[in-house]
Amino acid sequence: MGPLNVTLCAGAAIFAALTPAAHAADGGGLSVTPASPAPGTDIALRTTGCSTTTGTAASAAFVADARLTGSGGTLVGETRVSSSIRAGTYDVRVTCAGVQTKGALTVVAKTPPKTPPKAQPHTQPSAPLQPAAPAPASSPVAPVQAGGGGAARLGAEAEADAEADEAGPGTGHAVTGLVLAGVAAVAVALRSARRSRGTD
Repeated sequence: MGPLNVTLCAGAAIFAALTPAAHAADGGGLSVTPASPAPGTDIALRTTGCSTTTGTAASAAFVADARLTGSGGTLVGETRVSSSIRAGTYDVRVTCAGVQTKGALTVVAKTPPKTPPKAQPHTQPSAPLQPAAPAPASSPVAPVQAGGGGAARLGAEAEADAEADEAGPGTGHAVTGLVLAGVAAVAVALRSARRSRGTD
C-alpha cells in the first residue's frame, strides 16, 4: 500500500470517527459520513468485519464505486454523491472477501444558499438651503487716459473750454471786460480832449 492510500485511509477513518454516520440497515457494519448528504457531496464510507484489506462499495447514488482499503477488519474509502440524484433512500452494497453486505444512504434535497437581506439605502436629511452670499463689491477703477502726453492735455483743455462755454462768463471774463471798457473810456476821453483843444 502506497503512502497516498495510507493517508487517505487514515483521513477517512478520522473523519468517520468524528462525524455522525448512517449505519447499515442490516447491521453489516457500514457507516456513511455525513449521515444525510445532499447531491454533489463528498462522503466517507467505513465498514467493519472484513477479513481482507480491500473491498468495494457501490450504490446508484454514487458517481463511482468506492474503493475500500484498510486492515484489522476495518476498511474505509471515499466517493461522491451524484449531483443529479434526487432526494431519497438508496441501497449501498459492500463487498469484501467475497461477502456482500447491504446498507442504506439517505440523500436530502440541496438547500439553496441563503441570500443576505438587501441593505436599505441610507438617506441623510437634506441640509437647509443657505442664502446665497452677496457678490463682492467691485472696487472703483480709475479712468485710464488714452493716448497720454499731449493728447491727454488737449483733451482736458477742450473739456475745460466746453464747460466754461456752458457755464457762461466767469470772473476772468468779467475782469477782462472791465479792463477793455476802461481802456475804451480813456481813449474816448483823450480823443474828446484833443478835439476840444483843436477848436480853441
